Amino acid sequence: MNVEQNGDGDGRPEAGGPDGGEASPGGGLTTGEVARRLGVAPTTVRTWDRRYGLGPEVHTGGRHRRWSAADVARLERMCALTATGVPPAEAARIARGDATGPPPPVRRGLPATATPGPRPTAARNRAGSGMRLGGDVRQECKGIARAALRLDAVALEDLLQTAIAEHGLVSAWTEVIMPTLQAVGRKWESSGERYVEVEHFLSWHVSGALRRSARPVAADRPGATTVLACVPGENHTLPLEALAAALTEHGLPVRMFGGALPVESLVAAVRRTGPAVVGLWAQSRTTASRPLAQHVAAMEWGVRGARRRATVMTLGPGWAGQGVSGLPRPAGLAEAVELARSLTER
Repeated sequence: MNVEQNGDGDGRPEAGGPDGGEASPGGGLTTGEVARRLGVAPTTVRTWDRRYGLGPEVHTGGRHRRWSAADVARLERMCALTATGVPPAEAARIARGDATGPPPPVRRGLPATATPGPRPTAARNRAGSGMRLGGDVRQECKGIARAALRLDAVALEDLLQTAIAEHGLVSAWTEVIMPTLQAVGRKWESSGERYVEVEHFLSWHVSGALRRSARPVAADRPGATTVLACVPGENHTLPLEALAAALTEHGLPVRMFGGALPVESLVAAVRRTGPAVVGLWAQSRTTASRPLAQHVAAMEWGVRGARRRATVMTLGPGWAGQGVSGLPRPAGLAEAVELARSLTER
């Protein structure tokens, strides 16, 4: 569903259009489409229009607004400049083409006599290319990456919730959120931890979006619970949070134990809950433990003559090449959801 289909929020109605950045049939992009492309909130686009004169050059008939490629290019310039610390008014002046010469140096708390640092032109080039996602990726990925780079909490929340609402949790995770997380992670690894705050910021907001999108936890049903935990030494919980939220969409009871659950605690949790499925996440081969997975898979409980065991799903890239025979290893979130459903609903 296009969240902008009933208007852009300031009394000026806008017809819906494609989300991928192409021109709408009526000519140009809607405010909502522009906001998603830039990774900002629609209110930010409207504020830049009213306060700094960065609105569309041409208005269509009536009160509709459509943004051309040139209009969007000015806004992209505005985003790049403000991301490096240029004051919004000055950034808008440069984006409109009113300023002459290079942008002024950014002084972050320096006295007037201090020697300025590098010109924002160089900084903007680094920041502008920092989270740029190449290849055939969704516009939502680019917007989320830009919002994360600017540490814009309002825009990031809006973009994540919109992606989940429009695509569904599984598709949003697989096609929008995970590619963005991976791009940010690669940038952090290749830039000397320069973007570590961006990765933490994005991860925190993704976690919040997943929890808000999850339905209330279903009541336990004998033999129908799914236990989810990271193996000892593993703290990458986001994929498990996505799986937990996806399972609640199907009304399945879930017990989530999060990161680095000690062996003794995992065994105790399995014995106490008697689950149908145990999902063990390992991001790294150094944390994946074949003996642990086999031990949990061999555990039995229940009355004599009717004892049960859980099916252990080995989740995450850490299990690749571990040779845990007989234990399913779903290839992705959708496959993990379907396997858990088939095991708990039979």
